[in-house]
Amino acid sequence: MSPRIVVGYTATKRGRDAVAFGARLAAATGSVLDVVVVLPATGRSVITPPDASYDRHLHDLAQQWLADAIGRVPDAVTARPHVHAADSFAQGLIEFAHDRGADYLVVGAGGGGLRGRHRLGPTSTELLHSSDVPVVLVPRGARKLAADTAVTRLTVAVSPRPGDETLMSDAAALAFATGAPIRLLSLLPIDLPGPTGDAARSPARPTEADEVLAATNTSLPPGMAAEVVVADGDSIEAAVAALDWQPGELLLAGSGRLAQPRRLFLGSTVAKMLHEVPVPVVVLPRAHHQEGDGA
Repeated sequence: MSPRIVVGYTATKRGRDAVAFGARLAAATGSVLDVVVVLPATGRSVITPPDASYDRHLHDLAQQWLADAIGRVPDAVTARPHVHAADSFAQGLIEFAHDRGADYLVVGAGGGGLRGRHRLGPTSTELLHSSDVPVVLVPRGARKLAADTAVTRLTVAVSPRPGDETLMSDAAALAFATGAPIRLLSLLPIDLPGPTGDAARSPARPTEADEVLAATNTSLPPGMAAEVVVADGDSIEAAVAALDWQPGELLLAGSGRLAQPRRLFLGSTVAKMLHEVPVPVVVLPRAHHQEGDGA
């Protein structure tokens, strides 16, 4: 069965950003691209009775939007249009992803963001706190990149918390599919609770970060090596901004420690990174821990 990528589409610039990146990822991984417009469920309250003519108009309009979206996808990518009804856009995307066995859900940035930057809207926020399918956040302006832009590198944000084993497994699988090298990134020296500043970043912390990166590197499959980097700065945002980022790069990050098993929950570190990361970000659900492991 071919891998599947689901794009949540709206007839806006952010919708075109999502389709553009979804098509590039599909081309790089040999995936089928499902472009989905989610419409309100037909069931309405007694205050707002059903209107068949309006529903038909909305469905026809969605089909026009989808035709335009599919027309922007390169011929080499298998892309299929879909209309799905649900109570909310995010719920509809999750339902559709389940139905199709999707590997990724792709959404564009919220309105008002700067080009090359992320901004969370209502849909992406809901997905990042409820989805059990990996969510790809696409920065504004992604549609401006050439359609044949390859996936050139996967940067994986690692931490000492349990669950990175699954993160590395997913990263390795994506690296195999795309042929992209892996860069392991630790923000441990500045991702500290309590006071910030020089007092909080003792000389021992970079050493600990190096140990975490080395241990994570050994979890990669035999023969797959990774570049390692320890970010530094006065803040997480400053550290991320100081890193080099390639146009075809992806950032992979796990869910925060408050996530339920097999669910997403946007952690504070990744939320801060989103302020400065200029590339698509893949947020992966928390690993399913065995009962009784206390994680």
